[in-house]
Amino acid sequence: MKRTFVALALIAAAAMAFGQGTIKIGATWPLADITGKQGSMAAQQAVDEINKAGGVLGRQLELIVIDDELKADKGAAAIEKLVTVDNVDVIIGGMASGVALGQVPAMKKYGKVVVSTGAASSTVEAALGADADWYFHLHPWDYNQGASYAQGWDEIQKKYPNVKIRKIFLAYEEGAFGKASFDQTKILFGAEGRYQIDGAPFKSAALGGGDYGSVLEAAKMYKPDLFLWAGYDADALPMLEQAKAMKFSPGIYLGAPPGWPVGFGTSRLSENVMLYGMWAPSINEVSPVSKKFYDGFVAKYKAEPATYFAPLSYSAVYIVADAIKRAGSTDTAALIKALEATKYESPLGQTITFTPAKIIKHQGVKNQKILQWQSGRQEVIWPFESATAKPVYPFPKWK
Repeated sequence: MKRTFVALALIAAAAMAFGQGTIKIGATWPLADITGKQGSMAAQQAVDEINKAGGVLGRQLELIVIDDELKADKGAAAIEKLVTVDNVDVIIGGMASGVALGQVPAMKKYGKVVVSTGAASSTVEAALGADADWYFHLHPWDYNQGASYAQGWDEIQKKYPNVKIRKIFLAYEEGAFGKASFDQTKILFGAEGRYQIDGAPFKSAALGGGDYGSVLEAAKMYKPDLFLWAGYDADALPMLEQAKAMKFSPGIYLGAPPGWPVGFGTSRLSENVMLYGMWAPSINEVSPVSKKFYDGFVAKYKAEPATYFAPLSYSAVYIVADAIKRAGSTDTAALIKALEATKYESPLGQTITFTPAKIIKHQGVKNQKILQWQSGRQEVIWPFESATAKPVYPFPKWK
């Protein structure tokens, strides 16, 4: 009888421990886009690594991902489901600013801790307001990015006098991300007449577009020293193909999608295309954390990370896990306090902390890098302390 009682007590204790269940991390990304696909893959990689090492507070992590399909209504519905049906403890992820704008009301409604990997448009920051203590933003805002780009090009022209930029043309996708990019470019590059700025919108192939003829024609007529497009990975190759067909060869051809198509570097069209980003595989040479992430991703998925959203999403999971561990629970107030003390050496090649932005209290990364595709590889051109190659200039004429 005594033995039976002890056995039942052990079973009950085990049931109670199991009843605590997993620590649930909810996430939304656009899974048909390379950023969302690889962002979710990298997040799962981090979850698996942490679970293999024993989990957090004796519990395993569970990642629940919902595809937002690059649609604001889908993104809002995903937040509702993650909170009310899946009962997640914290939310991470995100990419498109337009989707994030649609999610803000639901996020405010529930006040669940969010560690966002996306949303560059400062219109999202304005929608959140100064009281969103539960919101931690990893991705730079458009004004953060613009300031770092302006500094970068100033320093590049000073170091390499043959690089000369006076006129800039920005082709931007017609959504919140593209419009915010154009607005900030005009503010930061057009100040004091330092640069002449022009631009025009296009419908991204990711959202049913794909004809760039009119925007490229406008750019060609403008004769820019720097041509920049802000869209999505689906626009990268078709825009280059149409630029080649029109023999449009600006001094600098630069793309600023959140992620590039897998295998883009193997295309001959990619050579000497410049890009903005937070990470490239070449950072493995200067960052052991980057190499650990990269090697783990390749071993798990038999593919190379093609977007900085992969290491950014990987970082989001580790930041959340570390904060829960230090907080001793998933209690919202305790978790916010722990996240505020974050000091995470990330695979991006920099230590992430949270400091105030213009409106919100918790901004993570504030700068970007200027890179260039050279011989199939993304090389860091600026900042110079992280540089892995010198810029190839000008962009070659099409043959």
